[in-house]
Amino acid sequence: QVILVESGGGSVQAGGSLRLSCTGSGYRQNHNCMGWFHLPPGKGRDGIASIYTGDGSTDYRDSVKGRFTVSHDSAKNTLYLEMNYLKPEDSGNYYCALRERPGCKYNAAFSFWGQGTQVTVSS
Repeated sequence: QVILVESGGGSVQAGGSLRLSCTGSGYRQNHNCMGWFHLPPGKGRDGIASIYTGDGSTDYRDSVKGRFTVSHDSAKNTLYLEMNYLKPEDSGNYYCALRERPGCKYNAAFSFWGQGTQVTVSS
């Protein structure tokens, strides 16, 4: 059974930073595509970042490029999202996800999801 658990959300002022974590279990820990998704209030869920754990290659949505960094620590089975220069429009729930098929892009179809962690950015 795949289990993904996010943590690290919270409230921050615009321009601030947060680091989200996602600890996974129940699946092979190497050569996976893992991603982060953002669900703003009242809107649909968008993919924002992905990483292929086999070689560390990453992909980002334009709106977060240069501000967010995705990384993965295989020893800890943990996915991270470092979020800097946060904006009020970054508020919402953030989900990590796992894709067990070839092709790793931030807007790919992911199969397994965590329960989400909430981020609030005040102006």
